[in-house]
Amino acid sequence: MRQYRGNTVIDWARVRELYEEIGADAFEEVLDLFCEEVAEGLISLEAATTPADQSAAFHFLKGAALNLGIDDISRQCAQGEATNATGTLDAAACADVLAGFPLRMDALQDGWRAAVQAEA
Repeated sequence: MRQYRGNTVIDWARVRELYEEIGADAFEEVLDLFCEEVAEGLISLEAATTPADQSAAFHFLKGAALNLGIDDISRQCAQGEATNATGTLDAAACADVLAGFPLRMDALQDGWRAAVQAEA
């Protein structure tokens, strides 16, 4: 089930699945690590000056988004990759991901405990 908070969408079922896969003790640590890696990926995306560099950043962020249940960001990254494959930078997808991913990470940080307890 997806929960809408303002403009954010999180697939809380995927969050619970990840929580069950890695266990309660490791989940918060893994989530913190994901946040750090996403921040680095966003820096790489913002700094990208070639379609190849932008595509690599989109690809990394797409995988992170899928792992975290953030499907709309994953789709935006896939769109960016597709545009990059034509040899063109995708300014629109870049702007959307740079603006949207931090909002979704905040929502994830704020809501994961309630989401995993909802199934308990």
